[in-house]
Amino acid sequence: MDTKIYQEDQIAEASKQIVNGELVAFPTETVYGLGANALLADSVRKVFEVKGRPSDNPLIVHIAEVSQLEEYVDNFHPLTEKIIKNFWPGPLTMIFCIKKGSLPRVVTGGLSTAAFRMPDNKKTLDFIRLSGVPIVGPSANTSGKPSPTTAAHVYHDMKGKIAGILDDGPTQIGVESTVLDLSDPKKPPMILRPGAVTKEVLEKVLQTTIEIDSHLVKENEAPKAPGMKYKHYSPDTQVMMIRPEDWEAAIQWGKENHQVIGILAGPKVIERWGKEVRETFSYTDNSIKAATHGLFAGLRALDDSQKLSIIYVEIFSEEGLGEAYMNRLKKAAGQKYFEK
Repeated sequence: MDTKIYQEDQIAEASKQIVNGELVAFPTETVYGLGANALLADSVRKVFEVKGRPSDNPLIVHIAEVSQLEEYVDNFHPLTEKIIKNFWPGPLTMIFCIKKGSLPRVVTGGLSTAAFRMPDNKKTLDFIRLSGVPIVGPSANTSGKPSPTTAAHVYHDMKGKIAGILDDGPTQIGVESTVLDLSDPKKPPMILRPGAVTKEVLEKVLQTTIEIDSHLVKENEAPKAPGMKYKHYSPDTQVMMIRPEDWEAAIQWGKENHQVIGILAGPKVIERWGKEVRETFSYTDNSIKAATHGLFAGLRALDDSQKLSIIYVEIFSEEGLGEAYMNRLKKAAGQKYFEK
């Protein structure tokens, strides 16, 4: 199969592929998604097939109009309207109980709930509207690997497997959306996957306490939302998290154990330790925003060099956006920190 790169004037053509049951990757403000018609079970099964994704892992349904929710959601949480007003379109996914039979079982992973999002990307909103159907959109990469933040990343993983890719350049945020569980209208919302819409921001807007589900889903467990597995977002090269005080010891250990090291970090760390290792990938600056934007791209770049035996990655405080960064990094590293 030829995988076509669609530009802005070809969105209608890309939408026809979705209607016809084919797969087309699309851009969002977070990462690129792998699109299929959410109402065609056979098309959704193709998503699992080309990604190599476990079929118990539920998918996020992308919509372009709030009114589409009413076709599927059984019982809205009382905070839904306020959340939509403040955060849609945007990097926030909401989980609701759905009307029985309203979506194929393969979309929900066999659950009575489903996840919905309205992405903040004009091309993709036009893409969904022209398709006339809701579109599933897990990250457009091989399952378990770092998510794609450019069309080139998608092409690397999906060339010859899907009909096309709608290109809109690099994504703005770099990690997947916040997933908020609203399936029980009687309970406060709970974050199942942290993202750019942080706990602090949600609490300020909604004037209620928001919990974060820190449970790590094992391989034999069915997750309620994407990205909840114990290990995820992992390149083939081993990843290890480095605390600020451990860089010297980690570099020395690597040399003594004949490790070929790469470093993924901000300019401050790269300037101090970059000359001691084989390869580096620097975030654009030392901020958590830059780190979050560059995490997946950096993991991919260092892994694709095929020269390294280990990738050392800078950690950040688990506050605000740091919660999302560290959530992805811990899973990429299989929870492994360097220990002296």
